[in-house]
Amino acid sequence: MSACETTSDLVRSPGLPRSPEGAPVFAEPWQAQAFAMTVRLHEQGLFSWSDWAEALSTEVHRPGRSADGSDYFDCWVAALSNLVAARGVTDETALSALSDRWSRAAEATPHGTPIRLENASP
Repeated sequence: MSACETTSDLVRSPGLPRSPEGAPVFAEPWQAQAFAMTVRLHEQGLFSWSDWAEALSTEVHRPGRSADGSDYFDCWVAALSNLVAARGVTDETALSALSDRWSRAAEATPHGTPIRLENASP
C-alpha cells in the first residue's frame, strides 16, 4: 500500500462533512457505521484507496444525485455496496434482500426505539 493509500486518506475524502475543527461529523449513527466499515474493509485490503475514490466519485456524480450533497452518505453506502459485490464478498441480490429486510424492520419498530432486524416481518 502506498503512502497515499492510508486510512487518513479516507478521512480526507472530498465532500465528507466536517466539524469546524476538521473532524468528520455524522448526522446519524448509520453514517458513522458506514464510514467505519469502509475504513476497516480498506485496512483489510478489500480495495485500494484509488478504487474507493473511483467508486465514491461514480456515485456522487450519478445523474439524479443531490446537488447540495445531502445524499452524500447514500452515495457512500451505494459505493461500498458496489465494491463488496464486485469483490465477491456478497452479491447484489443478497444486499437487496438485506436492505429490504432492514426497511421492513424499520417500519415495524415503534418510534424512539432501536431498529432490530428481528422485527422485520417475513
